[in-house]
Amino acid sequence: MIKIEHLVKNYGNLSAVDDVSFEIEAGEIVGLLGPNGAGKSTMMNILTGYLSATSGVVEIGGHSVLDEPLKAKKLVGYLPEQPPLYPDMTVDEYLNFTYELKGCTLNREKHLSEVCDVVKIADVRGRLIGHLSKGYRQRVGIAQALVGNPKVIIFDEPTVGLDPKQIIEIRNLIRTLGKDHTVILSTHILGEVQAVCDRILIVNKGRLVANEQAENLAHAVQAGRRLSIKICGQKAEVLTALKEIPGVVYAEVLAERDGDAYAYLVECKAGADIRKNLFFTMAARGWAIVGLEALGMSLEDIFITIVDTTSKPTRPSAKRRGKEITAGTKGAIEKELASEMLRKTSENLESK
Repeated sequence: MIKIEHLVKNYGNLSAVDDVSFEIEAGEIVGLLGPNGAGKSTMMNILTGYLSATSGVVEIGGHSVLDEPLKAKKLVGYLPEQPPLYPDMTVDEYLNFTYELKGCTLNREKHLSEVCDVVKIADVRGRLIGHLSKGYRQRVGIAQALVGNPKVIIFDEPTVGLDPKQIIEIRNLIRTLGKDHTVILSTHILGEVQAVCDRILIVNKGRLVANEQAENLAHAVQAGRRLSIKICGQKAEVLTALKEIPGVVYAEVLAERDGDAYAYLVECKAGADIRKNLFFTMAARGWAIVGLEALGMSLEDIFITIVDTTSKPTRPSAKRRGKEITAGTKGAIEKELASEMLRKTSENLESK
């Protein structure tokens, strides 16, 4: 559904997106992660056609964003971090305005009613947007992204500022949308990615540094395997025996107890499976194993590890790509954004 090949976006000497390539299949919910300034928003703006790329290929549903912009844009619904709402309009007026703006040809009343039912705002259609709560305004923003029934929906920080109940509701809504749409979710809340996403893309300094399922990310990052083991026996002797098992690189006693059993943290060499040796070693001494659990890295640990690793200069040009935005570069960015807006305004006037 989405195909990006060798995407580059430069602002003067700053490379905001540096040779990024990936594909997203229809029906996938993909999380886009990265520290501030990593290039996430730039990539989303290029996908939605708001910004042009310096070079590379961007296709949505087989249509090039550069060569067939209208066909590509019709397939995309976008919710920016700040929803583009008009507080003086009612919800119904705003959705009708969005319907006309997108040139939608679906049955108006039926389609807008279905959208409102999906995002659960049917009961506030007659209210002014400015009088709605943050959660409802976010839902209205999602509703405008759904008008026209686009195949791709892009969310930029959809749960910022919401309370825990509203966050759960929006996450459930994203899961529901993922059944019929391709969804890209950009967020700083890693638990959100774990809760709703099928795949994770991590961007750092404009480069794509990870593109995996969450469990595969953990496997790629972890140097070895960690186990939590509960064993009945004298803890000093058990600890010594654990350290002598082939493949064990580290062992320590944890504070946790379970009756007469102590808990131990054991780290193994990459690829080592100590379970059989562990069983026979403990059985030979009459020590019962009453618990054994594999400990994986959290998504937070994985994210920090990948970002820290890829932040180290690996190529001569890395220093240039990773430098901070100077006043001159910032001016260049603002100038290009202004030019893009003027160009789009001119195109709209010409089309009329």
